Amino acid sequence: MSQYIVSSSPHIANKRTVSGIMLEVLIALAPAVIASVIFYGFYALFLEILSVGAAVGTEALYNRVMKRDQTVKDCSAMVTGLLLALNIPVSAPFYVPVIGSAFAILFVKMLFGGIGKNFANPAITARIFLLLAWASVMTSFVKPILWSGGAKEIFKYFACIVKGPSGLGDVAAVTSATPLASLREGAEKVKDLPLLAMFLGNTGGSLGETSALAVLLGGVYLIIRRIIDWRVPTVYLATVALFAMIYGAAKGAVGAYILPSLLGGGLMLGAFFMATDYATSPNTKTGLVVYAVGLGLITSLIRFFGNYPEGVSFAILLMNIVTPFIDKFIRPRPFGFVKQGKGGAK
Repeated sequence: MSQYIVSSSPHIANKRTVSGIMLEVLIALAPAVIASVIFYGFYALFLEILSVGAAVGTEALYNRVMKRDQTVKDCSAMVTGLLLALNIPVSAPFYVPVIGSAFAILFVKMLFGGIGKNFANPAITARIFLLLAWASVMTSFVKPILWSGGAKEIFKYFACIVKGPSGLGDVAAVTSATPLASLREGAEKVKDLPLLAMFLGNTGGSLGETSALAVLLGGVYLIIRRIIDWRVPTVYLATVALFAMIYGAAKGAVGAYILPSLLGGGLMLGAFFMATDYATSPNTKTGLVVYAVGLGLITSLIRFFGNYPEGVSFAILLMNIVTPFIDKFIRPRPFGFVKQGKGGAK
């Protein structure tokens, strides 16, 4: 007779590891990092390195102080640090990404038990913290550099290293509003937005938000590699597009708001890289759709009717908090379940 082995679940093995998944995410973020350097020079890379270093250092120090096994080798801290850096403008002083990364790792990740136990995405929560702590810095967006200007142009944003935007002198001359600020200024203003520049990234914004093309390349890579579920970014973007179409119809310009809404701000980065966080998104396919629709609605409501031109960060944080309730009410059918009817089993 064959021997039967009884063991506890799970019974399905997967060769993927946490470190392997995180390395895939880092690869997917590479186009956005390259784009940030192309459009904002080497100070952008400096901020990204600082942010990653602070995230890894904070996690290593916490584990050492608490006498826990080191977890920095899983690369999750690197992903958090890099995502946060891509969410801040190049005019930020050096201490902003450092403090932000330390906050993300310590208060959002490690104090809740480490990877997989955080209640919200650490990078997006830290971005909101920085927005509240340094509102003027986090909303000061400068123009992309001109590589034809030589070393002086390529390294010019190092002037922000200590003083932030004020280190550039005449801030009014170098600071530009993001295209999202035009969404509530009327259809004619929206129609004049440079859509090609927004798609490529040659416009004002945070380091990793300006180039929709770079983020799309990384997002498609993650979907092809099956690192993320396609439902979240697809439904999220579709919901924003639908809301923008309805809003545009009310303004007498049905399609004018769709592309600016999709290409502007941190929608692409949030949809592909932060809303898809395993620990803070629902566990069922139906739940993911509900979650994504909620993201799209909250983002659109804040963008068109709120005080902030951008709503992605707040939408992701709010839906992260709602995720346990989605999982509570939308549960997968247990394997082997048979629905009971009035006349018996069906």
